[in-house]
Amino acid sequence: MNVNELIKNMSDAFAATASVKSVYGDPITVGSKTVIPVAEVRYGFGAGGGGKKDESEGGSGGGGRVVSTPTGALEITPEGTRFIAFDDRPRMARALAVGVALGVMVAVFARKPAS
Repeated sequence: MNVNELIKNMSDAFAATASVKSVYGDPITVGSKTVIPVAEVRYGFGAGGGGKKDESEGGSGGGGRVVSTPTGALEITPEGTRFIAFDDRPRMARALAVGVALGVMVAVFARKPAS
């Protein structure tokens, strides 16, 4: 398989998964409220090859990645529609603060002379 075929096969495989369903999940309805999950989806791929002009020697390869991160939900009610964002910043700030505190404690205890 040459590099052009490899890239075409990879892009076709990614295109098959790239749809609205990748970003917006199935609606969930309870009573008069409908909630639609929303995600950020990122795709990346690359391929390459090398060898002699007649392609009898050398190689080719490729790979890709799909990353899907929940970002929020659409809430639809008779009163209106609103986007509810999933905000991870407070949780990440707490985790960072705990990590720094643990690092300082380890550094302080590591400096104490053994008795």
